[in-house]
Amino acid sequence: MPLALLALAVGAFGIGTTEFVIMGLLPEIAAEYDVTIPTAGLLVTGYALGVVIGAPVLTVFGNKVSRKRMLMLLMGLFVVGNLVSALAPDFGLMLTGRVVASLAHGSFFGIGSVVAADLVAPDRKAGAIATMFTGLTVANIVGVPLGTFIGQAVGWRTTFAIVAALGVVGLLGIAKLVPAMPRPEGARLRGELTAFRNPQVLLAMAMTVLGFGGVFAAITYIAPMMTRVAGYSEGAVTWLLVLFGIGMFLGNLLGGRYADRALMPLLYATLGGLAIVLALFTVAAHNKVLAALAVLLVGALGFATVPPLQKRVLDQAHGAPTLASAVNIGAFNLGNALAAWLGGLVIAAGFGYTAPNWVGAVLAAAALGLALWSAALERRAPAATPAEVPGTPVRPPVHH
Repeated sequence: MPLALLALAVGAFGIGTTEFVIMGLLPEIAAEYDVTIPTAGLLVTGYALGVVIGAPVLTVFGNKVSRKRMLMLLMGLFVVGNLVSALAPDFGLMLTGRVVASLAHGSFFGIGSVVAADLVAPDRKAGAIATMFTGLTVANIVGVPLGTFIGQAVGWRTTFAIVAALGVVGLLGIAKLVPAMPRPEGARLRGELTAFRNPQVLLAMAMTVLGFGGVFAAITYIAPMMTRVAGYSEGAVTWLLVLFGIGMFLGNLLGGRYADRALMPLLYATLGGLAIVLALFTVAAHNKVLAALAVLLVGALGFATVPPLQKRVLDQAHGAPTLASAVNIGAFNLGNALAAWLGGLVIAAGFGYTAPNWVGAVLAAAALGLALWSAALERRAPAATPAEVPGTPVRPPVHH
């Protein structure tokens, strides 16, 4: 794999750390700003919404500059957002910093996926995307628990300052290692929007929302589920999240390895397996060992869908993949927000702390249904060539 993928992975590590570390630092931030925990939770919600909004808006802007320059600008925006968070004198400015940092998230992974795929041979594209996303999964194993520890021991502002420094490293790495990649000839917003007329692109994004939403329905409420149902101590939750991160890392490797060989069968297996594990989690949550195993499997099966779903969008978007790729990253966060809301509803309705697992199982099963439908449609109507897609630039044939 090209060394440039390492620079993309470093940027992904920083983004993954800042996205998830906030969950472990909410009590400290709430105490400093004298707000309630639910109010501090707006720092999580605001970030997710910023990703959903920022992904298409900044990607459209990115069509006007080269992809390398756009990646550098996004990392600069990420650095500024985290510095604002680290120095914010009041909660409102802290929230502003979170939103600013989040705006870079979707576009970075969306454009980064296209760049990563272009750096390698066609039969290694999913592996290249998975390599970049390794930074995100490693963040959940190393960055989040280490950032939480530093924030609790030294102060949460230090954590965000360190994350900003990671962003600087990622920016310099991109500047040094990523080759100059001018924007594609003839790339226009109208051409990028044409991709959304393809039902397969929309189906892939819907699979993203529902499939990864299934993961977050359970993981959002892992703390009360593990402490009040499984019987773990509060201190053990951090290490259970590390276990979840290990599962994500392994799942990402699995998805990257097999998506290039058998993309749709991989989606059937992972989405079906995820639905089953989440359903069983409602029972397994009453046993410490089984609960820990379920957390690992949810992370592995959930994240094994990321490389194939991202590649599916790139493949189906034909010659205008950049905007679709970025919007699909926003779809992951939309799924997170939707699932967390639905999980909270069933808990509030009195169904208990394991009820979100059933919500997740239903969402994952629905994603599997969409995958089967997508494949059936593809069998009936062969995919259009780029020349047949309106607004798509036609590339000359390559002779070997």
